[in-house]
Amino acid sequence: MGKVRVHNFTITLDGFGAGTNQRLEEPFGDGVDHLHDWMDPLFDDTATGLDAEVGLDRDAFGATIMGRNMFGPVRGEWPDESWTGWWGPNPPYHHDVWVFTHHPRADVAMEGGTTFHFTQEPIEVVLDKARAAAGDKDVIIAGGAATVRQYLRAGLIDQLDIAVAPILAGAGEPLFAGLGDALKQYEVVRHLSSPAVTHVRLVRR
Repeated sequence: MGKVRVHNFTITLDGFGAGTNQRLEEPFGDGVDHLHDWMDPLFDDTATGLDAEVGLDRDAFGATIMGRNMFGPVRGEWPDESWTGWWGPNPPYHHDVWVFTHHPRADVAMEGGTTFHFTQEPIEVVLDKARAAAGDKDVIIAGGAATVRQYLRAGLIDQLDIAVAPILAGAGEPLFAGLGDALKQYEVVRHLSSPAVTHVRLVRR
């Protein structure tokens, strides 16, 4: 069985994974311009040094779990089923993806082997399904911050690889807020900086 991981989750220096007022025009909200600039070279294969070493690591993942806000900007009841994610007809996952939502809808099968499953089941149940689908590969808890916090609070994440960008947001979606003693289950085992971001790895004790 693989690990349960967070990989390349980027936060601001003051700990926010997204800004305020997330919407179609600004998927990560306001106040976080350039948060993910460091990742652009990863997608066009021009990354070098530490950032290239960290990489996207997609081949290691066999299933993904995300929150509804990461899937798209639609809130409340689904007006229709026209929204199928930010990523076009062939999303980059190429495996089963579970999306937490209080407003379930039918599964969406996309090109390249990605299927989105919409669920309001307990996080442990969803993780069991993702593990079964992933087999020997890892399960990635992709975000947003609220989804990662739920799994951290439950002590279900084995490893977090976080990129800390040198910007300040002041407000938004905090990654580590309200976790209390749950963070005592984790320790920092790597802390290295590239010219663009600081890469931090936490593992469960």
